[in-house]
Amino acid sequence: MTLRISTNAIFQAGTTQLNTLQSQMAKTQMQLSTNKRMLTAADDPIGSAKALELTQSQSMNTQFGTNRTNANSSLSMVDKTLQDVTSQITEIQTMIVTAGNAGYSDSNRNALATELEGRLKDLIGMANTTDGTGTYLFSGYKTTTEPFTQTPTGATYQGDQGQRTLQVGSARKMPISESGSAVFEANVTGNGTFVTQATTGNQGSGVIAPGAVTDATKVTGHDYAIAFKVAGSPAATTYTVTDNSTSPASTVLGNQPYTAGAAISFDGISFDVKGAPADGDSFSVTPSQKQSVFTTITNLIQTLKTPASGDAGKSALTNSLNLASQNMKNALDNVLTVQASVGARMKEVDALESTGSDLNIQYQTTLSGLQDLDMVKAISLYTQQQQTLQAAQMSFKTMSGLSLFNYIS
Repeated sequence: MTLRISTNAIFQAGTTQLNTLQSQMAKTQMQLSTNKRMLTAADDPIGSAKALELTQSQSMNTQFGTNRTNANSSLSMVDKTLQDVTSQITEIQTMIVTAGNAGYSDSNRNALATELEGRLKDLIGMANTTDGTGTYLFSGYKTTTEPFTQTPTGATYQGDQGQRTLQVGSARKMPISESGSAVFEANVTGNGTFVTQATTGNQGSGVIAPGAVTDATKVTGHDYAIAFKVAGSPAATTYTVTDNSTSPASTVLGNQPYTAGAAISFDGISFDVKGAPADGDSFSVTPSQKQSVFTTITNLIQTLKTPASGDAGKSALTNSLNLASQNMKNALDNVLTVQASVGARMKEVDALESTGSDLNIQYQTTLSGLQDLDMVKAISLYTQQQQTLQAAQMSFKTMSGLSLFNYIS
């Protein structure tokens, strides 16, 4: 049986084969020019899907890196401002010590009060710091609202309690701000459990100590009054402790002999009174509250502006300075606590940045393994395809040129 192949079939088969070889060679050339093994998803469907997933993960990791840069910038500004606040509070504490100098006159203390007024304005200015774009650092979510406005009693907070956050990692959303309330208003008074104060109008030289908790299980959180009585000949001083939180008020300690500097202890707390309280003088012990640092400074300014003459005036000044010193210490401790939290977050951002860089290298390495071309193998294949195409072209030329007429003379 003889197989006959038409001229048309020869041309169609040859053209198809040449087109196929040229397409294969063109694809290899494109791979060489892009250094990519996969030009389309059809080249490796599974590898392409995995490469797409890795590319998306790499893109997210890059965005997290941008977020970490922004977070570090914001936290750095908060940290710098808190450092300035810490320095300001420390200087005010020094001024309190200076104000207690026995050689200072009323005019000297008035001068300190004037300087303190400037310090108060500086501190409020720090609390109203912006990041340079009009965003307030300590206003919570109310980024365009000025956090603090000065008032006769201190300053009013106009922000909220929010903390702005940024996604700095696939599983980490980090606060990048602090509310002004947490920094400047969350300061406990007294020793943190109770506050000891002299009653306005005392005539003696009694000075009360901040005191301490001796048994936390017995602390009631009640309001107490310590009243002194001086009577007899020779004069003897006694005191009575009354719990004003009960109804009616109840006596905790009655007619106790007073010894200057001796501990007065009851209901899990202890403190002492030094000096010589006058008949009718009294002191109070109340639970600690939260107080703005601006209120503490404003009260201190008023104390320094009040004349302090005689034993009564000097003891009133000492009691007020002692309370201001304790409250400023608490304010400093609070700012340092917030600053430590900010520092810890900055350190975490650095650690996440290092992890993110390592992860990006890992993504790039994996993508390279999936997508990059084996140049040696590709060049060898290209050379082989080139030779095959040339051979096919020559054979097709020879086949298409066959004709009986070439042999008829």
